[in-house]
Amino acid sequence: MTQALQNVVTFEEFIAWYPENSGIRYELHHGEIVEMAQPTGKHERIKGFAAAELTIEFRRLRLPYFIPNQAIVRPPQRESGYFPDVLILNDVALVDEPLWEKYSTVTKGSSIPLVIEVVSTNWRDDYYLKLADYEEMEILEYWIIDYAALGAKKFIGNPKQPTFSVYQLIDGEYQVSQFRGNDKIISPTFPELNLTAEQVFNFGQ
Repeated sequence: MTQALQNVVTFEEFIAWYPENSGIRYELHHGEIVEMAQPTGKHERIKGFAAAELTIEFRRLRLPYFIPNQAIVRPPQRESGYFPDVLILNDVALVDEPLWEKYSTVTKGSSIPLVIEVVSTNWRDDYYLKLADYEEMEILEYWIIDYAALGAKKFIGNPKQPTFSVYQLIDGEYQVSQFRGNDKIISPTFPELNLTAEQVFNFGQ
């Protein structure tokens, strides 16, 4: 579970406060500093697998993309800062990011072709908080990899089962496509990606 440490903090205060080399990861959620739970091994395997597969794909396509090790997504007009599990950035677009060089922070959806959250015990953050903020930022594609079926039934169906959700921005709103089992994942950003939901889930075994 995540633990709120402090209230009513600005993004600038969060950046100034953030401890280096502590081994603990924090996010800022609408003015509250939140300590993130240590992820499980399966969570990290799935995250690493997704990052590796996407790196292969954007290099094959010779796209100016990269995956930073630790970069912050800051929704405009929010005292928030998130560290996504996987964040793909468009290197060309970073010239227009005012906080990138000093704080490795992006604030514009145009800089982010794809963002991924691998669901853990704080699933509400992924399905409610970040979904709304990523949509408002106009990030074109958002994956929620719910390998343990932790999300609410209204998000992943009843009975609950491992679900790979791809949210695509259409006319300013996210529309979701969901994949389970041997369904081939359809990604608007990477239409030639050849992966099934089960391949992603099973890599975490």
